[in-house]
Amino acid sequence: MSQQNRVLSLWAKLSGLPFGKWLFARAVCRAAPYFASISPRVEDIGPGRCVASMRKRRAVTNHIGTVHAIAVCNLAELAAGTMCEATVPPSHRWIPKGMTVEYLKKAGTDLTAVAAWQPLPAFDAAADVPVPVSVTDTSGVEVFRAVIVMHISPRRAA
Repeated sequence: MSQQNRVLSLWAKLSGLPFGKWLFARAVCRAAPYFASISPRVEDIGPGRCVASMRKRRAVTNHIGTVHAIAVCNLAELAAGTMCEATVPPSHRWIPKGMTVEYLKKAGTDLTAVAAWQPLPAFDAAADVPVPVSVTDTSGVEVFRAVIVMHISPRRAA
């Protein structure tokens, strides 16, 4: 079974269960342990889209009491990477190559990140593909915006 199918299959199996979204996020953090530092939750995932969230808590705040900039970057990368896992075909692989960010407002509440490709890119030759990510606060105000460039390339034949 492909990695892509495993991600979506795991989501389908867990997301409707009590604590299922939390368990799915733990599986993501097991694959990429640094994400655990923000205690994320995956809210929704499908081909071309991922919604993830994090609570504002002391462990992710800065000296002025807002969510630390790097914690927000971590949330954005989690959303973009999880979306790639659910979207990039099993014949290809992906890796983040760069990130451009804009801090638009102080992040003083829980946060939600949405990574989305519209339309889906063509997956053929190796390419650098931008993934736009928008992060909003609990009022729906965009506090952060990122473009994460993913290098997507065909897997080598074994």
